[in-house]
Amino acid sequence: MKRRDLVNGALGISAALLTTTPAHAAPTGTPTAALERALVEPLAAHPAAHADLARGLAGARAAFSATRYQALGRALPHLIATAEATRDRTRPGHARDQAHALVARSYVLAAELAVKDASEIAWVTADRALAAARASGDPQVISEAARMVAIAMRRAGRGEEAIGFLTRTALTFDHHSDPPPAALAAKTCLLLTAGYTAACGGHRTTALDLVAEADETAHRIPHDQPHHGLFTITASPAQVDLYRIGIHTQLGTPDEAITHARRVIPGRLPTAERKARFHTDSARMWHKAGRPERVYADLRAIEHVAPEELRRPSLRTLTTDLLYTSTPQTLPGIRAFAARHGALL
Repeated sequence: MKRRDLVNGALGISAALLTTTPAHAAPTGTPTAALERALVEPLAAHPAAHADLARGLAGARAAFSATRYQALGRALPHLIATAEATRDRTRPGHARDQAHALVARSYVLAAELAVKDASEIAWVTADRALAAARASGDPQVISEAARMVAIAMRRAGRGEEAIGFLTRTALTFDHHSDPPPAALAAKTCLLLTAGYTAACGGHRTTALDLVAEADETAHRIPHDQPHHGLFTITASPAQVDLYRIGIHTQLGTPDEAITHARRVIPGRLPTAERKARFHTDSARMWHKAGRPERVYADLRAIEHVAPEELRRPSLRTLTTDLLYTSTPQTLPGIRAFAARHGALL
C-alpha cells in the first residue's frame, strides 16, 4: 500500500460520516472503546505532512461538532498515533511546536469524547493534551487542554481545585489593556466552565460571579469578528445563556434557568453538538422543575438533531427515569423511544 493511502486511512473522516443519521439508526456500542485500547496499546503510524494532519484534525473536530461520536471514536486512535509520530520526527523549532499543538488538540478531542461517554480515560487524555499543549507554547492550545483537565478534575470530585486552575488560566488572557478577540473568547470559555464547576459544587455566589464576568468578557468581543472560542466551543452571549441554564439547574433554581432558556434560539446555535447541549440542559432543567412532558419534548428534539447524544450514560439515565415515572398516556411513545436509545432496563 502506498504511503499516501496509509496517511489518508489514518486521517480521513469522510463527509458521509458527518451526515445526519436517522433517529431509528442510532448506533450501539461505546464510542471510546477503540480509544481505551489504543491508550494502552498504541497504534503504529507513519508521520504525515502538517497540512495533512491539520486537515484530519479539522475533520475530527467536524465529526465532534456534528455529534458523530462513533465515527470520531474510530478515527481518533489513528489520528493521535499519526500526530505523535509526526511530532517525534519533527526537528526542534517552530515546526516542532506546531506538531505539539496538533497532538494536544487530538487529545483534547479524545478528552471531549471521553467526557461524553463518561469514560475514565478522560483524565488520561486531558493530561496528555495539557502536556503536549505546554510543549507547544501556544496559549490558546494550553487553555483548550486546561479546560479539559478541569472538567476531568470536577468529575473526579476536585471541583474547587478545578475552579482555581481555570480562573488562573483565564487571567493570563486579559493582562493587556486591549486583548485581541481570540484572547477574550478563550477567557470567556474558561470562566463559563469555572462557573458551571462552581455550581456543581453548590457555590452559588462564586458561580454567578464567574458567569457574570464571562458575560461581560463575551460582550467585549467585537460583533463583526468571526466566531472565536476554544477548539470545540465558541464564545458568545448565546453561549453564556446556555451555560446559565446548566448553572441555575445545578444550583437548584430551575425557575431562574427557565428565564435564560427562553432567550436561546436553538436553531441559531452553531453546531449540532451545541444544539443538543441546549436541549440536554433544558431537559435537566424541566426535570428539576417537575415537568416530564417538557423533558420528553427536549429529548425528542435531541433525537432529531443529534441522536448519538441519547446514548450518553447521563441521558440514558434521564430517559429511564422518565419511562418509569410516567405513563404511555402522559408521554406517548416513551417506551419505543427508550428502546431506540438503549434506556430500557
